[in-house]
Amino acid sequence: MRILLIGATGMIGRRVADEARRRGHEVTGVTRSGNEGTQKADAADTAAVAALAEGHDAVVVAISPPRDGSDPEGPVLEAGRAVLDAVRRAGVRRLVVVGGAGSLEVAPGVRHVDEPGFVQAYKPEALAHAALLDVIRAEAGDLDWTYVSPAAVIEPGERTGVFRLGGDRLLRDAEGDSRISAEDYAVALVDELEKNEAIGRRITVAY
Repeated sequence: MRILLIGATGMIGRRVADEARRRGHEVTGVTRSGNEGTQKADAADTAAVAALAEGHDAVVVAISPPRDGSDPEGPVLEAGRAVLDAVRRAGVRRLVVVGGAGSLEVAPGVRHVDEPGFVQAYKPEALAHAALLDVIRAEAGDLDWTYVSPAAVIEPGERTGVFRLGGDRLLRDAEGDSRISAEDYAVALVDELEKNEAIGRRITVAY
C-alpha cells in the first residue's frame, strides 16, 4: 500500500511511519519543514497536498495544533478541510485521521473533555480535535474515512500488539486508567488501514 503521511515526524506520525514500513508499505512522509527525508508541504495547502497524494492508496493525517497560546480550532479546521479537498482532487478515497481523546464519552452525553478533572491546559487542543471530528462526520461522507482516538494518555513506550478497540466511549482498565503507548496506537492504526473495518466512524484504542 502507498500511504501519504502528513505529520510524519511527530511523536505519533513517526511511529505510524515505522509500523507501516515494518509491514512492507510504502510511506511518503510530509512535514512543514521538509526535514528528515520528508516532502515539504503545509496541511492547509490544498494544492500541495493534492499533488503529493496522487498515486497513493491512503492518506493519514497526524498533525498537531498550534501550541503558542492561540486558539487552535481555526488552524485545525482549516487544515482538516484542506486535506478533505486535497484527497478528493487526488482521487484518494481512504483517509485516516489521528484524533484526540477529549471527545470520547465517559457517560451518555458527557465527553472526557467536559469532566471536572480534565487538565485545563489541554482543553483548547481537545476541543479543536473534537471540532475536526464533527467536520469530518458532516462533510466527508463521500470518503472512506476513519478517525482514531487514543486513550486519555498516550506516550512513547513498548510495542506489545495487545490492546482493546472501542468506539465513542473512553476505554479504561481495571484500575480506572486510560492509556496506550504510541507504538501500540500505531499498530492499531495500521491494522485499520489494512483491514478497513471502521469506514465512516471513529474508533479508539487503549489497554
